Amino acid sequence: MLDRALVDSLFPDDLPDPGHWESRYPPRELPEGAHVTRFAPSPTGFVHIGGVYTAMVAQDLARHSGGVFFVRIEDTDKAREVADSASQFARAFAYFGIEADERDPDGPYGPYLQSERERIYHSYVRELLREGKAFLCFATREQLAAIAEEQRAVKAQPGYYGRWAPWRDASQAEVEAQLEAGAPFVVRFRAPEFTGARSSFVDLIRGRIEQDDNRNNFVLLKASDTRPWLPTYHLAHVVDDHLMRVTLVLRGEEWVSSVPVHHQLFDALGFERIPYAHVAPLLKQEGSSKRKLSKRKDPEASVDFYIATGYPRDAVLAYLRGLANGRLADVPVAQALAEPLTLEDMGVTGALVDTAKLASIAKDVIGAMDARAVSDAVSAWAEEFDPEFASVLRADPEYTVRVFYVERGGAENVRKDLAAWSDARAAYGFFFPSLFALVTDPADERLGRIDPEEARAVAADFVEHYREDEDRDAWFAQIRELAVRHGYAPGPAELKAEPERYRGPLRVVATVIRVALTGSSRSPDLWEVARVLGSDEVRRRVGALAG
Repeated sequence: MLDRALVDSLFPDDLPDPGHWESRYPPRELPEGAHVTRFAPSPTGFVHIGGVYTAMVAQDLARHSGGVFFVRIEDTDKAREVADSASQFARAFAYFGIEADERDPDGPYGPYLQSERERIYHSYVRELLREGKAFLCFATREQLAAIAEEQRAVKAQPGYYGRWAPWRDASQAEVEAQLEAGAPFVVRFRAPEFTGARSSFVDLIRGRIEQDDNRNNFVLLKASDTRPWLPTYHLAHVVDDHLMRVTLVLRGEEWVSSVPVHHQLFDALGFERIPYAHVAPLLKQEGSSKRKLSKRKDPEASVDFYIATGYPRDAVLAYLRGLANGRLADVPVAQALAEPLTLEDMGVTGALVDTAKLASIAKDVIGAMDARAVSDAVSAWAEEFDPEFASVLRADPEYTVRVFYVERGGAENVRKDLAAWSDARAAYGFFFPSLFALVTDPADERLGRIDPEEARAVAADFVEHYREDEDRDAWFAQIRELAVRHGYAPGPAELKAEPERYRGPLRVVATVIRVALTGSSRSPDLWEVARVLGSDEVRRRVGALAG
């Protein structure tokens, strides 16, 4: 154990004692049973949908209990920090509705960036050093590599412990000699003597978990080329969760094995242990097996996938809530968004991410929206992800609204052809003349099995006799009349009664007109399409096929 004078010489003279921070961040005054939760992402890569999933649950538990939810950025690993991560976080948080109840600069328990809380960590590490619960380690990378190699050779558990922890019990003279020589060092936690005992805790999702206790003298403060003495996750999250008065920590199941480490640190610092709930990872079906959703293999692992595809936020949140609590998987979207999430309903095995299920939910969400809301949402998405489409939509906003009104306003069975805003161009782009390629080849396979010359004749006849009509049945009557003039049945009953009399069913002629107007044999209601396009555009399009 180093003497106090030596320990204190390692830190600034004005560094406060822990009591200062305990007073600075007092216990919160909240209703009984209220949860204080947090989302603590690290800016070392794209925002994973699994992080949003966990944050959504944490936020919901806080909100429905009358508590507090905040976001704390764990940005102390500067070597791995990704540029522009702040804007990535902002975009993801805004899209998925991750709204902190407190934040910088006015949040009472801030700063909410760990890189701005270094003095806090140093205060507590100094106290651990003073009490002999931590020590300085001067082991070089080469020495640590040699230790690891020896452990592999004898098949020992890896780590810095026992005879493989040379600086744990070094004398003050040895430490002073290294300091005088300017040798770099880290600060390690002095783990309790390992007795072989097992440790256990109650996970609020998984129940009681028993595992080996920690024997490793893990690093608390690490050296950095740019900033000295950065805290490890182990230290920073324990200190921050205590001082920010978190009452429940939700995090990925990969941290289960670290609980003994964290409990030892809570105990050494004199903190009350905070309950943990370890969330199972989101999974991907691959053949007959399942695996973790991978940021390297799976585009749907990134929140940018959902934003760029243009899934409505409510659809994604309703879907994720159904993954978190299976009872919400098949209820209406409004109910899935409103009902509280519970830890009791969270599974201990990972939920399978199925974009087909998400698309089905999204179609329901978009189908329930009015035309103007859809138009606004598609336009906003296109401004960022499809500038050409955006300029077309922007040119005549009221026409754009009429386009999205097709089979939407007042329709009994609303057309559900949009699962995401990125589907809009393919589904509705034909309404816009600048995006529509006229169908001029009578042999085009989209026209069906009609003779090319007959297709031209049908198109020419349609243009010659075309009449605009506000009555749907009257408008479609001209299609039947057109069919009859060219020897096709006016309806299925007539064709069934006298099949030898007709060249084929009405749909043969209707398909020619549909393809000429929309470029596809499948489209929204033709009468509604024609009303939006207007008489001149209808004649222009069908006339192009007539030649």
